[in-house]
Amino acid sequence: MSKENPRSPELLESVLKATGSAPQPLLLSGGTVFTRNPLMGDWETADVLLGGSVIVGVGPGLLTAAADDDMLVIDCTGCVVMPARPDFAAPASTGNGTLTCGNVADIVVMRMADGQDTSNGPVINRPNHLDILLSEGQVQVWDGRPVDAESVERTEATVESDSAHPYAGMWIDDTGFLHQELLPEGRYDETRDGRPHAFEGRYWINGDRIEYLDDLGFWAFGEFRNGILYHAQYRLTRG
Repeated sequence: MSKENPRSPELLESVLKATGSAPQPLLLSGGTVFTRNPLMGDWETADVLLGGSVIVGVGPGLLTAAADDDMLVIDCTGCVVMPARPDFAAPASTGNGTLTCGNVADIVVMRMADGQDTSNGPVINRPNHLDILLSEGQVQVWDGRPVDAESVERTEATVESDSAHPYAGMWIDDTGFLHQELLPEGRYDETRDGRPHAFEGRYWINGDRIEYLDDLGFWAFGEFRNGILYHAQYRLTRG
């Protein structure tokens, strides 16, 4: 398996074959494993072994038997491996919702953070943190995308700045402190207390909701209701 592209389509084909009618052992290797089982504990680096629809092994060291047992290995370095249906409101137990040997293999693999070379912007510009979802040992999500073709098409729909939207233009709060201009090229420019360009970035409008991605890297949002833009503690109207 390629370390550079551990979620490749070629690997997905192998995984789908391995979880088919004649299942091959599948090893989720090298991730941070949260079992939610107080007896077993958790590991910063460990493996989870699947045999068909069931979890058959959990813990460090399983990778050493990969060749002997003809395991298909998925590199989960930099990811959290945990139950897909945990109940965080309930005390941890050895029952359902845990990575306990013998339990049904309902598992998620999620990256802990974006890589340094990942571009800023909405999720369309970078991988989803939900890398893999397994339900009863079957792949439902791969590389952040549903394996169902129709769902994949919906997931890949792009998010674009609606530059011709009627909400574009200048908005001013009722004290005059904040001036927020929604520019036609899909960027915004804020003046605060007479200080120009206090915040600048990109915006997207979806219905009556606006999403902001500031050039500093943080996200914010607002809502348009009855001619008023509600943004944080501000109420803005057309300038």
